[in-house]
Amino acid sequence: MKQFLILLITSSMLLLACKTSQENKTFDKIQKIENDTIRIANDKIEYEVIIIDPGFSSWFNGHAKPKNYYSQNYLESHNRIWVSEWNRRAMLPLQYNPNLYEMTIDYQTNIDYGYDVNYMLYYYLVYFQITNKQQLGGYTPRI
Repeated sequence: MKQFLILLITSSMLLLACKTSQENKTFDKIQKIENDTIRIANDKIEYEVIIIDPGFSSWFNGHAKPKNYYSQNYLESHNRIWVSEWNRRAMLPLQYNPNLYEMTIDYQTNIDYGYDVNYMLYYYLVYFQITNKQQLGGYTPRI
């Protein structure tokens, strides 16, 4: 009985002593999350990305690499190809599912949208391709 009590107390102490640490991701003052709606904007050039997709914010919090992991040039090069293919599919509703490609994305290659806008657009397009089993271009989406 005494050994059982010692074992029980030791087990309890070990369980109480263990604590998992959770890393909180913050995105400056730019991002607002409300009911799975994410808004990220570059106020200097007056552009924004609004993502309304159930599940994206939780997926993003679990999978996104920290900011500055990828260079802005890397993000822009992927976004250019993926957005171009997205827009092509949005214009062909009889060939591609119109529920997936409801509208085009106004992404012009000659405009510097800034790092934050490119970062969120990149991760949304990765999320979209993985969850909907789509391939938007020459690059395979990776996490």
